[in-house]
Amino acid sequence: MTGWHEDRGTQRRGDIEETRKSPPRRPATASRLVIGSRGSRLALWQAEWTRARLVALYPHLEARIEIIRTTGDVIRDAPLSTIGGKGVFTKEIEEALIDGRIDLAVHSLKDLPTMLPPELMIGAVTEREDARDALVLRADLKIGDPSIKNLPAGAAVGTSSQRRRAQLKHARPDLRVESLRGNVDTRLRKLDEGMYDAVILAAAGLHRLSLAHRISAALAPAEMLPAVGQGALGIETRAGDEAILELIAPLNHQQTRVATSAERAFLRALGGGCAVPIAAHAVAQDERLRLDGLVASPSGDQIIRDAIEGKACDAEQIGASLAARLLERGASKLLGS
Repeated sequence: MTGWHEDRGTQRRGDIEETRKSPPRRPATASRLVIGSRGSRLALWQAEWTRARLVALYPHLEARIEIIRTTGDVIRDAPLSTIGGKGVFTKEIEEALIDGRIDLAVHSLKDLPTMLPPELMIGAVTEREDARDALVLRADLKIGDPSIKNLPAGAAVGTSSQRRRAQLKHARPDLRVESLRGNVDTRLRKLDEGMYDAVILAAAGLHRLSLAHRISAALAPAEMLPAVGQGALGIETRAGDEAILELIAPLNHQQTRVATSAERAFLRALGGGCAVPIAAHAVAQDERLRLDGLVASPSGDQIIRDAIEGKACDAEQIGASLAARLLERGASKLLGS
């Protein structure tokens, strides 16, 4: 079994119908479960949310969380693009899944590479939280209408995301966009200590950690296009593990899965990771899908952006088509291909 397995979930569950219409039947062979997760507070919230949902569905299920340290957790002082890109947050967890030490893994979908090991697949994609980026201002920085355009001239904005950096510099070349890594609590602490005037974080993470009150402004996709998969959780399993796939099926939110499949197909067709700024956001509704995507130069001097619509059942084709359109408009030069 080779290749990329994410489309399997879309095909096996049909169009954009929900999978949670009928009460779940407890799988016969899955009575004990080990869930793999990173050890950050947000990652553990995500894993515990998944565990709690499954135990509520299957009261006799024994489920525990196994914390696994990833390369991205160990190496915290270097840009992601220099230490391995998206896979730095998943490689060790995927190894544990392949080895059978864990039964499933819970990831922020935006951290999962678009090409998975042939032994693995995305078994479910959860309903998306707020997909937007959030602007968080230093407490003593008062702006009447918080937004990127209204930040003070020369303001220091913290982010280590190439995607955010490029869009910030494109909109406001005068801003000082400075490196910021670490978990959510670390980034907020550095902001509160005065190291930055503002930071950009995923709104979903702040909501999940009960930190929504720290959001100064949620940035509309027109102002800051989100990361591929942002706001959704991807539950990764071994390919063909029918007992686990049946177990997690009620957690799958098909509209989110369809939308993120288009986004991930877009990214995969571009061959992008963390080194080049790429963003995409899709919305699936009423059997239709709209996908917005962009490719930018790291400096933000150039941004190539477009949108495409089509049938939701053609999500991956829509993603590939939008990628082809951007490549024809010059994205290939920005990607170095």
